[in-house]
Amino acid sequence: MPQSLPLSGRVVHYLITYFGMAIGAFLAALAIRIFLTPNQLIDGGVVGVALILARLYGTSYLSYFLLILNIPFIFLAWRYIRRSFVMNMFVAIVLFALFLFALERVPSFGADQLEAIVIGGAMLGAGAGMIIRHGGCVDGTEILAILINRKKGFTVGQVILFINVFVFTAYGWIFHDWHIALRSLMTYIVAFKMMDIVIAGLEELKSVLIMCSKPDKLSKIITLELGLGLTFIKGKGGYSGEDRDILFIIVERLDLAELKEIVLREDPSAFIAIENLHEVAYGRTARVALKRRAKLFSKGII
Repeated sequence: MPQSLPLSGRVVHYLITYFGMAIGAFLAALAIRIFLTPNQLIDGGVVGVALILARLYGTSYLSYFLLILNIPFIFLAWRYIRRSFVMNMFVAIVLFALFLFALERVPSFGADQLEAIVIGGAMLGAGAGMIIRHGGCVDGTEILAILINRKKGFTVGQVILFINVFVFTAYGWIFHDWHIALRSLMTYIVAFKMMDIVIAGLEELKSVLIMCSKPDKLSKIITLELGLGLTFIKGKGGYSGEDRDILFIIVERLDLAELKEIVLREDPSAFIAIENLHEVAYGRTARVALKRRAKLFSKGII
């Protein structure tokens, strides 16, 4: 967070951040207490290992296992990643542990296996996603995965997948029940997908790069017919060596088909590159400009 913000602005920022993490920690802890633990399901990573130990030695120790297992990863984050991140990670883990302790005696929901997998996994993923979205983390394996990625070149996803395969395999082997391991894997998949939705959002935004022979004409048509803002990027042909303008546009999924139709209608030889976007952030000035453009477009002025 920029230190240039006034004190009141920083206080509001921290309040929003920690409140969001508290809501996420509560949802995740509630999912574990009323859905996962009664049905002998576990999550992946450090939380999964803590749940295995809690089943072996008693569910009342779950909060302590979670705190102890995450200590080495907090140290790694402090030494090798941003120290500002460590504070958010520490707060998130403590909140999660406190809610797990406070909800220990909450009665089970009484769900069957399918309900526990789907609803419990979705609630757990939503809670973890809210924590990550507000800059926190409750699973230290992600820290380990980032460091291995830097040192060995394996992707973060590959490292986390390897760790979780080991965790679920160990769970089935320890309790001699591969059904609970497979059901836990299904729960993890549901939680992971829900976490991705919470972090990235439901809006499917696309970034589009358009290389064409009529950039000026095409930009006006796109603005008039779709009301989209765009940016000119200076480029140069690698083969021809000619200078050319490239159009950069951010568009919602529902407008993408019409955008492609307009581009290819005006220039059949145009080249269009489309990528998925998880999030778009813009400041107050850009927000005002976008609102003004939308208002003028709705009145037919532009």
